[in-house]
Amino acid sequence: MTLLRKPSGETGKVHDITPATANWGYVGFGLYRLVPGETVAEPTGDTEAILVLVEGKAEIGAGATSFGELGDRMDVFDRTPPHCVYVPNGSDWSATATTAATLAVCTAPGRGGHEAQVIGPAGIALEDRGKGTNTRYLHNIAMENRDVADSLLVTEVYTPAGHWSSWPAHRHDEDDFPNMTYLEETYYHRLNPAQGFGIQRVWTEDGSLDATMAVSNHDVVLVPKGHHPCGAPYGYDMYYLNVMAGPLRKWRFKNHPDHDWIFQRDLG
Repeated sequence: MTLLRKPSGETGKVHDITPATANWGYVGFGLYRLVPGETVAEPTGDTEAILVLVEGKAEIGAGATSFGELGDRMDVFDRTPPHCVYVPNGSDWSATATTAATLAVCTAPGRGGHEAQVIGPAGIALEDRGKGTNTRYLHNIAMENRDVADSLLVTEVYTPAGHWSSWPAHRHDEDDFPNMTYLEETYYHRLNPAQGFGIQRVWTEDGSLDATMAVSNHDVVLVPKGHHPCGAPYGYDMYYLNVMAGPLRKWRFKNHPDHDWIFQRDLG
């Protein structure tokens, strides 16, 4: 399996990751880089979708509902909360860019439990996590504390230059609630300045998977199982948008036994 997915171009739909192309069962991720005036639309079918305006402004509609022009974050590294829209399964959505815009389409199985609605920026605040060079900053768009989706868990993270994220190393690849939940995950990466790179490792304790990747601006990393930390070198801030989904909309994980001591120490 190829875990590192490069964008297919600089405009249009540059990522189109589905459960079939990822060889898993739940998560889909699409990314549009739109020019002003460009319109895109998709049916949701059996999936629900959370549309995240990563950058720029667009007029967004879902089904028969028009939400008007959304978006005010013109640079993702402004760290302001994103405008987001939830679209249920059995519906459709459309977006017309009113400025240059980057639109992420996060999908997972829907069950008709929620109506189309705007779910951000209201209700989303910047939170800090970690200590020292493990400090990073999060926007919890649709984690389990927000009842805004049937399956999807979505968050975005800012990792300052020289810091690490998704650390200590942890995994969520077993359906064993409440000890752990099985969640597939994608990481959509951005770097500032854009010519930078970051590092992400995905590996299992039994060694059946062990991949270390240099990630560039607009790359996506698939995490089907295992531990998956990432780091930003000095001089380059890192952003990523996480999409997770599985049988249960809960995030329960287990730290790597070799590195859990860091987590336990930081609790003190």
